Amino acid sequence: MPKVIRAHRVSRVLELVYTDGTRHELPFEFLRVYSPSAEVRGHGGGEPMPVPGKRNVGIERVETVGRYAVRLVFDDGHDSGLYTWDILDDLGAHQSEYWTYYLERLEKGGMSRDSGVVTLAALGPGKHHPAR
Repeated sequence: MPKVIRAHRVSRVLELVYTDGTRHELPFEFLRVYSPSAEVRGHGGGEPMPVPGKRNVGIERVETVGRYAVRLVFDDGHDSGLYTWDILDDLGAHQSEYWTYYLERLEKGGMSRDSGVVTLAALGPGKHHPAR
């Protein structure tokens, strides 16, 4: 369990500091797209679905749930899913590889981190014209 949990709204980072000195700084966007909710993970709890358009998502509140988790209330209305200490520790320990994987899945799906953006890949073959 972290001894300090701080939501830095300007930098959009959730800071977790543990008694052993371990520290994680998890971007709000990263936390939103890796939400443990059924909405993101599906009802089977499997691989998260790519969630586009969350580059500028914010966290309105961090609510503790007992001694085992927090609920993050995002400014896009998402507030389901409990981030247990184990989930947060896993996200912190594997942040780089999870982020790379997420970006690859967005690109493959023709999606963007920015809201309201459709990539050329999303249009499919033959739906766009190369620059002349």
